[in-house]
Amino acid sequence: MTRYARQVILPEIGEAGQDRLAAAHIVIVGAGGLAATALPLLAGAGIGHLTIIDGDRVEMDNLHRQTFFTEGDIGLSKAEVASVRCKSLNSDIVVDAVPARLNPVNVDDYTTADLVLDCADSYAVSYILSDHCHRTGIPLISASALGVTGYVGGFCGTAPSLRALFPQAPESGESCESLGVMGPVVSALGAMQAQLALNHLLAIEPPTLGRLIRYHGPACRTSSFCFHDAAEPDTYFRFSSPALLRDSDLIIDLRGHDEAADLIDPRARRIPVAECTNLPGRTAQDATDRLALCCATGLRAWRTAERLENRWPGEIVLVAASAS
Repeated sequence: MTRYARQVILPEIGEAGQDRLAAAHIVIVGAGGLAATALPLLAGAGIGHLTIIDGDRVEMDNLHRQTFFTEGDIGLSKAEVASVRCKSLNSDIVVDAVPARLNPVNVDDYTTADLVLDCADSYAVSYILSDHCHRTGIPLISASALGVTGYVGGFCGTAPSLRALFPQAPESGESCESLGVMGPVVSALGAMQAQLALNHLLAIEPPTLGRLIRYHGPACRTSSFCFHDAAEPDTYFRFSSPALLRDSDLIIDLRGHDEAADLIDPRARRIPVAECTNLPGRTAQDATDRLALCCATGLRAWRTAERLENRWPGEIVLVAASAS
């Protein structure tokens, strides 16, 4: 117990709590900026089993906020490098690296755990995870950072899902790539994710699930509120995957030629968002046929689906190329 001596003496942990941490399995989706802080804290705390999922490789412009990596890691798999770093911090734990993008096809295979951390920086992945965790009852600690602000919250399990709190498409289409993000803001939120994960596993009050914390970096200010009573939406647009598309689907690729030379599916039609009000064959569809809207992140598809939901008689699904 020498490794954990400074935390075992805490009344919130103790030897029984340390045993619970050692028996826990946490899946971390995304090995970027949020995980760069959360992962070493979880490994150091003695979480017995960590599974790290990320299909990307380390890039130079990651390093200002993804401080788990070095210049020597550029070009290497984020999941694999992060796994090695976690093992070097604590050789007593099990760490699995999954160098793949999480999507609706593989989410059931990779996310069977006591707790899931959403560190993915992707609208599509966050909602794919939330839908899965809500269906299976797995607690989800989700965080997001953009510019100089962000949030972290506990969803699913015994709490409402991400869709209950954020049922509509995000108002801003900005991303870290387009708007930028401050490194310490990301690190602060990653540390909060790790703290909330430990709080949940150790049953530390106040309850983690059903609470959202907002963080404003320049003022170092937080605010929080509970959303235990948030209602799940009656209907919503599911995220799908190219592998799950059907021959009977009307597949619309909203990306332009300059954005994607190849269609997301050979059966797809490339139609700009502005022209989606007159979809080919729309009047011939019945309530059993699906419309699949595809774009880079899923956001344009979601907003287009909101415009078309009263015109299209069947189901509408979303496909994000970034989560395929």
